Amino acid sequence: MNSVDPAPASRSRLIRDLALKGAEVTRDEEERRRRGIETLKRLARGEIDYDFEAVRQIHAEREAGFE
Repeated sequence: MNSVDPAPASRSRLIRDLALKGAEVTRDEEERRRRGIETLKRLARGEIDYDFEAVRQIHAEREAGFE
């Protein structure tokens, strides 16, 4: 907790605020995961147009830039 606030006005308030932020981050991560899974399902069902060859090319170009 020292890295967040070495001298908080209220230690219990700081702990509460950190817990709330942690819960918010956890909720947001789970929502992103859920949306990602739904997008993959839509891709698999053919509901989203996706050019796999173009993606392969983009990845190859990006990887070539890191060499």
